[in-house]
Amino acid sequence: MIEVNGLTKRYGGATAVDDLTFTVRPGEVTGFLGPNGAGKTTTLRMLLGLVEPTAGTATVRGRPFRDHPRGLRHVGALLDAGDVHGGRTARAHLAVLARSNGIPRARVDALLEEVGLAAAARRRVGGFSLGMRQRLGIATALLGDPPVLLFDEPLNGLDPEGVLWVRGLFRRLAAEGRTVFVSSHLMTEMEHTADRLVVIGRGALIAAESLSAFAARSTRLSVTVRTPDAAALTPLLTAEGASVAGDGDRLTVTGLPAERIGELALRHRVLLHELTTLGASLEEAFMELTADSVQYLAGDPR
Repeated sequence: MIEVNGLTKRYGGATAVDDLTFTVRPGEVTGFLGPNGAGKTTTLRMLLGLVEPTAGTATVRGRPFRDHPRGLRHVGALLDAGDVHGGRTARAHLAVLARSNGIPRARVDALLEEVGLAAAARRRVGGFSLGMRQRLGIATALLGDPPVLLFDEPLNGLDPEGVLWVRGLFRRLAAEGRTVFVSSHLMTEMEHTADRLVVIGRGALIAAESLSAFAARSTRLSVTVRTPDAAALTPLLTAEGASVAGDGDRLTVTGLPAERIGELALRHRVLLHELTTLGASLEEAFMELTADSVQYLAGDPR
């Protein structure tokens, strides 16, 4: 389990992380989301003891990471796939870490096989593509068979096969009872992978809840209505303040819940063939709920 309580980091007059409190539980994949500059990487670095917090605490299994001897057996992390000595081979890179953490050498070759780098084990990392470096970084995180895993943008540079592999890996790790915390800007992948979300903006907490609960917070809910009498139903809905789009027998209604639409249709004897509430996608909910927290906003290209 990861526990963050009142975590704060200031650099001079700038606050990178602002009084964050959340918990990441085992047995689930928790996505860590936020606009660029929101403080995600700083938070992960404080969790790993690489950055000293200004205030608050960040613990892994009840203790600061630096208090865990042979850290790779307790926490595996991928923060920067490029942060590897380019002159070493993939096997040598993992072997050094295995030796310093008391991990059997046999684990190295097994992991290179698992992440798809067995054929490149003797190649120098400096010649690896970004996707290959990502796979090596994931192997590094898994090296100590740890109960807690942190990943910062783990899908960068991976091809579609690699993305599917990582998605399945995270689900398997969570099913084994591990704590899996994944920072990513890829909303579609979080929809496929995450059980829960921690969302921050400008260093402050916006939400810490299930994926479905976060999406439901969006105001962009709509209702699909299918009726053979759309001409009669449309003015009834607009009179109630709803917006109605569509043509023929299928309408998309916003601003009015399905229950109220059904009541109006019943009262005015309008036959309905379908009445379905459509929630916002994770991307739509994220864009709406973090709109006030975007630090770097592109201008209109026109």
